[in-house]
Amino acid sequence: MKAYEYILAKQIAWAQNNNINLVGSKTGRGRLAYAKFLKDNLFEDLLPQTMKELQEGDGCELKGDPPKIAAVHSSSALAVNMFQYWQRVGAVPTIAAACGLCTNSTPCRIRFEQKFQICPEFRYAPNIDVVIETNGKTRFKVYGVECKFSEAYRGHSGLDPKYLNLMEIWDDIPAIRTLAETISPNDARFKYLHAAQLIKHVLGLKQKYRLQEFRLLYLWYDAIGDEGAVHSKEIREFSDIVKKDPVQFHSFSYQELIAKLSKDARKDHGRFVEYISARYL
Repeated sequence: MKAYEYILAKQIAWAQNNNINLVGSKTGRGRLAYAKFLKDNLFEDLLPQTMKELQEGDGCELKGDPPKIAAVHSSSALAVNMFQYWQRVGAVPTIAAACGLCTNSTPCRIRFEQKFQICPEFRYAPNIDVVIETNGKTRFKVYGVECKFSEAYRGHSGLDPKYLNLMEIWDDIPAIRTLAETISPNDARFKYLHAAQLIKHVLGLKQKYRLQEFRLLYLWYDAIGDEGAVHSKEIREFSDIVKKDPVQFHSFSYQELIAKLSKDARKDHGRFVEYISARYL
């Protein structure tokens, strides 16, 4: 079974096992893979701030009937399920540490679908799925998290040549610039890793912060079989290139993160760990 179909089938089975009413993408039509009631697709209801941030994002996650985020295989739903809880309970440093981002108490706020403008003339700014802000009392001011679920195994676009025309923005990241040239306008190098998206996140973050002030995490869902193996290999290849520049980048699979939380956080956050493990492991 293809990775995308495997992930989708597993999430549909989870919903059926929990007696969740599923509908098609157009309510009465399409594959039954959307929770009829959004709350059934989430660990907790959306916090007002989370809802506001999703509404302001370019992903239109809350639009439609049902909304995109109601899909059981939604990357946005997975990101909210994984991160919003820690904002609500005031334990942001716990999830930041579990992600390998830091080991101190400086992370203080989690935000979703944050835009980091690269060029004022461009209509859209890259939206980073999850942003963990710090209190400013450390080297890093922000941690960006690009989250991938089933969509990683469905293909992606290359880098629009317009980004290569921004000459000065590349001066301190020559290795990334060279990579960008090879995947523009089409990406024939990476099959599953959306390198162009990650590069745009780096460009957006460095327009607001110095290179030494941010870290970027690629949080991805591993899949069994050849597709997962290729995806993992591509992540390592991308990471090796980025390390040639002064950009702090690393990757972590959702499965690794859930296993770590299960080991270290079950005592104090048992209900959350049980939900996230049962659904996504």
